[in-house]
Amino acid sequence: MPRPPKCRRVAFLPGVTFFKPAGVPMRVLQETHLSVEEAEALRLKDLEGLEQEPAAQKMNVSRPTFQRVLASARRKVADAILNGKAIRIAGGNFEIAGGGYCCCQGHRWNRPSRPSLAGPELCPTCHKPGVEAPVPEK
Repeated sequence: MPRPPKCRRVAFLPGVTFFKPAGVPMRVLQETHLSVEEAEALRLKDLEGLEQEPAAQKMNVSRPTFQRVLASARRKVADAILNGKAIRIAGGNFEIAGGGYCCCQGHRWNRPSRPSLAGPELCPTCHKPGVEAPVPEK
């Protein structure tokens, strides 16, 4: 059985999470799903212009993992643009930089004022296990 994937650290949550081609009705569009960590990889590499090693460090992953996340994001965006698909940014396996919690369904919440050392056991939104510990503050 493979080990569960490590949460990727995300410093920016996009305010707009859905894009679609102009003039095409929603009922005929296919959607491409971009995870939040894929959007973060695009932001760090293509928008901020960071090299892969510092960007990987910011996301708390190895450089090869960052490359895989970035390649997946670029492939999905290219597919959506060239084939006229909508893009939805949602979900993924990430934690919010600066001290937040995130569950496997993508629900996020801030660190409680007195966090327990073990962290929360269940997500307060979906009540599912699989909650990652808070991100350490720097």
